Amino acid sequence: MPNGSLSLPARLYLLAWDTARLEVTRAAQLPALVRAGALIELAQRGLLTDDDGIVTPLDLDSRTGDAVLDGLLELVHESLPHRWHTWVTLRAQVTLDAVREQLVAEGYLRAEKKRVLGVFPSVEHVLERVGAVEALRTEARQVLQGPEPVTGVSRGDAAVVVLAAAAELHTLLPAKERAPYHERLERLAERSGTATATLRTAVPEVRAALAAAVLAASPTAGG
Repeated sequence: MPNGSLSLPARLYLLAWDTARLEVTRAAQLPALVRAGALIELAQRGLLTDDDGIVTPLDLDSRTGDAVLDGLLELVHESLPHRWHTWVTLRAQVTLDAVREQLVAEGYLRAEKKRVLGVFPSVEHVLERVGAVEALRTEARQVLQGPEPVTGVSRGDAAVVVLAAAAELHTLLPAKERAPYHERLERLAERSGTATATLRTAVPEVRAALAAAVLAASPTAGG
């Protein structure tokens, strides 16, 4: 995909932007989405491992050089043991805030200070690099729709599409148009998560937890 230096959580956050309306979609689900991306990238890098279902850092000194990913590594180090599904939502806003800060620094977003009700200070994020996000979305749709064989898709690209679909991002593809790609999504999930024993646990658990978080945040979740 374009912008290959971007982490999985950063790419997922950018994919949530509707470039026609210049607004972010699935705002309530964004913390879980970017956290899911960070967990899977760290697992794919071998820096988070699975110890009988518990998310476990490889060692105390491992770093990626990416502030978002390293922040999550540090958080896992300092926290009580938890399973993959718990980490999808536990303090996930911390990861979202770090992603936004990173994307502002890299010029993808602009942070505008404002006041709510004329009193309370707040920050509104504005998309700056619209073309880069549209290119990212085009590439993600190609991963989902083909014709490239799944075996030719990178594990990172596969994870981005699988998690975006689990979060029901209509910016990837409207829900009513996804049915023909169910089988390919399953193969992409396998592609993103079968390389190691850790990933064979992490990917399905994180994917299911993200889907549950999306359902819980839905306006109709209460009935």
